Amino acid sequence: MSPDELTELAKLYHIDGLTQEELATRFDISRVKVGRLLKRAVREGIVEICVRLQHPPDKTAALEKALIERFGIRRAIISVDHKDPERQRELLAGLVARYLDQTLTDTSVVAVGMGRNVSAIPEHVVSSQRRHCSFICAIGGSYRGGEAMNADQICRQLAMRFGGESVTLYAPAIVSDQAIRDALLSNDTVRQSLNQARHADVAVVGVGDILEDSNMVRMGWFTSEEITRVRELGVVGDIMGYDFIDIDGNLAETPLVGRVIGLTIDHLRHIPEVIATASEPTKVTGILGALRTGTIDTLATTQSIAQTVLNLAQATDGTPRSPRPQVPLERPNA
Repeated sequence: MSPDELTELAKLYHIDGLTQEELATRFDISRVKVGRLLKRAVREGIVEICVRLQHPPDKTAALEKALIERFGIRRAIISVDHKDPERQRELLAGLVARYLDQTLTDTSVVAVGMGRNVSAIPEHVVSSQRRHCSFICAIGGSYRGGEAMNADQICRQLAMRFGGESVTLYAPAIVSDQAIRDALLSNDTVRQSLNQARHADVAVVGVGDILEDSNMVRMGWFTSEEITRVRELGVVGDIMGYDFIDIDGNLAETPLVGRVIGLTIDHLRHIPEVIATASEPTKVTGILGALRTGTIDTLATTQSIAQTVLNLAQATDGTPRSPRPQVPLERPNA
């Protein structure tokens, strides 16, 4: 596709609001190829994704304030709604990328999780300022699920966009039993990477849902039957891909306990700023549970999800949660 055609395709998508399906029909190409071309347009600088789009403040400011007051978080990043799920994820990723661009410094250390919302952030970074940040894997990798399910790939892309270095966690995300996990955690390379992640200034993580077609099922961590049983026990979502929670923010016992190589909720509580991002309506109850853990400092989500979370919180608990306590300057030894 020529640069002129690529520019036209990107304009139709980002400005005129055509979906990727509509563009595939219009240009007589596959939907997968449309997605690749849109990413190429960003990569080559033909267009800038809506990182710079000014969302009408009257549409989001009230929701941001309500979330902060109700859950005691420090800030909320709210995207306007969009009918196309991929476009919605991109809009939210652009806002998170913009926030990171405004706040990261040369000395910033960022622990990075996995998932589609987290992996979308690097592609929407538009910054003229180069930094010497460190982006560190907060969880091991998986050969299934593609780049979105590998924190290492996301770290490399963030380092390329912002400047600085990426630090790999040379371990799988999940192992078969706790004995193998303990052996890996005793390895110097693995231990040092995790120690760096635990002492990060910022963590960027996703919030998951509990569905039969979730990422955890696609990666083989759970069968769909196991997911069903977990949901029946009251689990509504996860933080970091494996710390499972109920709607009140309580941790739940699952088959993954003691088998994952990565940061836990307890580790996240000692990181000064934890940014949780989620753009899918199926994650409403998971987001509410995550907010009630007291782990999250910044929530990035959409208008409709934010409103639904607030409504659900009102329906399930009439008492606002207490603000998250400030992290002491002296952190515990890893």
